[in-house]
Amino acid sequence: MRTADWHDYELIDTSSGERLERWGDILLIRPDPQIIWAGEKRDPRWKQAHGRYVRSRSGGGSWQVYKAMPDVWKIGWEGLTFRLKPMGFKHTGLFPEQAVNWRFAGEKIRQAGRPVKVLNLFGYTGAATLACLEAGAAVTHVDASKGMVQWAKENAQASGLSDRPVRWLVDDCVKFVQREQRRGNTYDAIIMDPPSYGRGPGGEVWKLEEQLYGLLTMCLPILSEEPLFFLLNSYTTGLSPAVMEYLLGLLLQERFGGQVSSDEIGLRVTATGLTLPCGSTAIWSAE
Repeated sequence: MRTADWHDYELIDTSSGERLERWGDILLIRPDPQIIWAGEKRDPRWKQAHGRYVRSRSGGGSWQVYKAMPDVWKIGWEGLTFRLKPMGFKHTGLFPEQAVNWRFAGEKIRQAGRPVKVLNLFGYTGAATLACLEAGAAVTHVDASKGMVQWAKENAQASGLSDRPVRWLVDDCVKFVQREQRRGNTYDAIIMDPPSYGRGPGGEVWKLEEQLYGLLTMCLPILSEEPLFFLLNSYTTGLSPAVMEYLLGLLLQERFGGQVSSDEIGLRVTATGLTLPCGSTAIWSAE
């Protein structure tokens, strides 16, 4: 199990379906279905939280604000700056456990010794894009949400990376990959964090377990002749890291050699010293 190191973020404690977190100076309590245990909430900061996300029995939920907090605030990680805000579905615009993957991508790009083109599919608010830009890559960032792409641009500006070679695209990721095939465009690295479930503009149902193999196969023709890495992340509970690793091994290792690995990614809990699993990652790497 891999964990990420932070100064501006801390997973303080977990209990009874909730996690207490510090985002810079802001303390938030959020629900987490992985936290199936109960226990004493020993850290006094449980009672000092600025806000708590409470789920509704009818679906969704809302934030209960206990202390005044800014509409938007910033935290940093290894020279990058991220703008945060409480969103309607418990999120803040950043997944801190992904820092281990940002670090991996940045290191691979710096060590490549050549220009690197990266495609970041389902790019969300752009943390992986920023890490690749900072490492010297040219990045194409694709997400279907106009708001998320704008947020990613704002993160790039806050991080002093607006002048780096990046394309910000609001597009359906599957259709974009299909067009890139026809154009003959290729990339040295692909990062993707596809949603577990969703609906397309025409009402099409997206279920990751059913669509993932086809999506990965679709990406093969847009890889360069000497690709650097392929990073696949998932929060789908029914999709194990081992299955994701097998897919990358089947599709990439047999064609390009290299090596594949997979693991849960997580965050260290200050109160216990244990690691809370937060998702799964599989990686194919040329070395």
